[in-house]
Formats: sequence, C-alpha cells, structure tokens
Amino acid sequence: MVSERQAFTVIPSKDPASLRPFYEDVLGLAVTEAGEGYVRFAAGDGSVFAISRSGGAASGTHTQMAFDVPDVRAAVTALLARGVVFESYEQPKTVDFVARMPAGEAAWFKDPEGNILALLERAPA
Repeated sequence: MVSERQAFTVIPSKDPASLRPFYEDVLGLAVTEAGEGYVRFAAGDGSVFAISRSGGAASGTHTQMAFDVPDVRAAVTALLARGVVFESYEQPKTVDFVARMPAGEAAWFKDPEGNILALLERAPA
C-alpha cells in the first residue's frame, strides 16, 4: 500500500541536466542518481526529491517544495551569498524576504526554471 512507501517531490524541468547545477552547486544538494531526463537528490533526514523532464512549465503560483531550516534568516543570508534571488510578497507580507505566519517564518525563491521553493523555520510547538 502507498501509505507504507516513501513519498518524494518531483520538480518539473524542461532540461534537468541544465537545472542540475542550481540544485547541486548553488543549493549544495547531493546527487544520488541521474539518468536520461531526471536527477535525484538527497536532502536532510533521509528525504529525497527529483527534477524530471516535463513538457509543462512551472506556473510560479505556488510553493512546490520547502526546506525545513532551524534559522530562516541565516539560511536566506547564506543563499543570498550564493546568488539566490528571493521573492517579496504582499500576502503573506515579507520583510527582508521573510514572512511571519502561524506555522513559522518562511522565505521563497525560484529555481532558474521558475519553480517556487521555500525555506521554513517552524514556530515552536
């Protein structure tokens, strides 16, 4: 049954090979597998995700994947130094790229193909 299987995100890409350096070199993620039309990455705590060739384009209207971080402001600063461009929004309102929400604090950025990714520092329970 699927409830017993690992779930992972697949990010669409027109050209996974050209998008790979953003995830590998800029974000610092380790490649675990690559093949014709896809690249699979490892992230923290055993999580994985893939970028996969797709004929569709990123809508740029919703978060497609989030990274759970202990300090969103420190993560923003580190990624800004690596050339990542963060989004500014009115809803939720971002100040210095960070929005405060009931779930915690978050910041958003796009990969080179327009997929929206987020950093989330969860609020204390």
